[in-house]
Amino acid sequence: MIGMAAVLGVSAAALGMVLTPGPNMMYLVSRTVSQGRRAGFVSLTGVAAGFAVYLAAATAGITAVFGMVPALYLALKLAGAGYLAWLAWKTVRPGGVSAFAPEALPVDPARRLFAMGFVTNLLNPKIAIMYMALIPQFVVLEDGRVWLQSLGLGAVQIAVALTVNSLIVVSAGAVAGFLAGRPLWLRAQRLVTGTVLGAMAALVATDRARPLPA
Repeated sequence: MIGMAAVLGVSAAALGMVLTPGPNMMYLVSRTVSQGRRAGFVSLTGVAAGFAVYLAAATAGITAVFGMVPALYLALKLAGAGYLAWLAWKTVRPGGVSAFAPEALPVDPARRLFAMGFVTNLLNPKIAIMYMALIPQFVVLEDGRVWLQSLGLGAVQIAVALTVNSLIVVSAGAVAGFLAGRPLWLRAQRLVTGTVLGAMAALVATDRARPLPA
């Protein structure tokens, strides 16, 4: 049985994560703007498959491995922080391009869109930390089977993330159209996104949370 406090806690954490600019948001927005909403939703199915992999790993207790071997978790965390820092620099550097700026990207088939969404989510340090360090903290041993609680809380995170990401795909085109004729707004969006990504990189690198047995 999952307590309401755990559901609300995971929902709040998931909402904060998905609303913060990151690899998933940037990929979904760029694909939707360049290739249309259908491409955005196909990419989102790949992202959903990536969530399923993390959920399966958490349910199987893979996070316990990182708890027993802290060096593995530290390496993954620092790699994720480096990735976010690279995305931040790519966004704010001179000549950087906003995810909302229309680009002449090649039209990819559905198979590739799905695969890229899947890989992008698997390599997303925000999601890795969510399943390895945050969700396990809401599991209560006295409330029953740990794997079942992990499954339920992971499902809550996925529901929140897919709902918000669907809204992002639906609105990306309109936001891009609004920003297209406003270069100052577009530049401001780049600076805000880059700053948030940089701050997240610093938080991930310095965060002292550790994966708990699941």
